[in-house]
Amino acid sequence: MSTLHTVNKSSFTNRALESCILICRSSDGILLLEDGVFSALKSAPNATALEALNQQGIHIYALLNDVKARALEYKIAAHIQLISYDEFVSLTVNFNRVQSWY
Repeated sequence: MSTLHTVNKSSFTNRALESCILICRSSDGILLLEDGVFSALKSAPNATALEALNQQGIHIYALLNDVKARALEYKIAAHIQLISYDEFVSLTVNFNRVQSWY
């Protein structure tokens, strides 16, 4: 079963993403939203781990509106896919379940 993991806390101040990374499987995806988009930065504490997951086939997404609200558009790592709210809704339908990390 595939899981979409949503993370709304920054990895600069919280370990939710770190815990999420430990249990991700190849069929899963990670969506960074709210302050979680800070974890999409090239300089984020878990940047290397997210890139490794992406190389294993796990898609990493960040909510575009949250990225723009924090003026981070040009600081996001290349392997992070920016998505709209409509695409967020589509992801929730395409994955078997959604797990929120707070």
